[in-house]
Amino acid sequence: MAGSLDDKVAFITGGGSGIGAATAKVFAREGARVAVVVNKNLEGGQQTASEIQEAGGEALLIRADVSKEDDVRSAVQETVDHFGRLDCAFNNAGIAGESKLVVDYSRAEWDLVIAVNLTGVWLCVQEEIRQMLTTGGGAIVNMASIAGLRGNPPNAPYSASKHGVIGITKSAAKQYGSEGIRVNAVCPGGIETRMVAEVIDDPAISESLLRRQALGRFGEPGEVGEVVAFLCSDAASFVTGVAMPVDAGFVA
Repeated sequence: MAGSLDDKVAFITGGGSGIGAATAKVFAREGARVAVVVNKNLEGGQQTASEIQEAGGEALLIRADVSKEDDVRSAVQETVDHFGRLDCAFNNAGIAGESKLVVDYSRAEWDLVIAVNLTGVWLCVQEEIRQMLTTGGGAIVNMASIAGLRGNPPNAPYSASKHGVIGITKSAAKQYGSEGIRVNAVCPGGIETRMVAEVIDDPAISESLLRRQALGRFGEPGEVGEVVAFLCSDAASFVTGVAMPVDAGFVA
């Protein structure tokens, strides 16, 4: 896939760590110029941008809270002002929330998870599509989860948010395919990131998860990044409206 994203401009949220950082580096390796968008993790975002630049790529660090409409609008516009256009996006920023019973979640806790994971994706998709309509198309990938394909007993708000992301993905794909805009989602399973570290550090939970994954191991963030890069590349030109598991066969 070398050079599969040559000269494309990419907008990646949550680019300071984990899957977002790994994906930003995969995109840069494939020739894209990357806007690395972070909110609180400025240090991580700077490290991602610096690593891309040191490898000979182009990266722009932007700070934005994806749950805030003005922040999203400004971040997308800053990307376009700097690089000249927007070709692809990975709406990855998200939070896990706490694992509790449905009845134990407070309204504030629910609202926070939905604001970042679902409203944040919706706001990003809106602005990205508006820009892509001006240049004849593009590709968007949203971060869902296997928790968006099945129930997630420990964390209902997270699961609800990811089901919603898949709904936005499919609806936008149907609405804007004729405009040359493809919209897909990735649904990672057990990936070794900071977000899932506490879960898989419990030996009992770790063993249970591994038994349900056909490949018998947890994934690396870059393995998700490779799938996102494919979905944003011309090699996936006939792929839209898909919620693609990247989960070692967990939901199979």
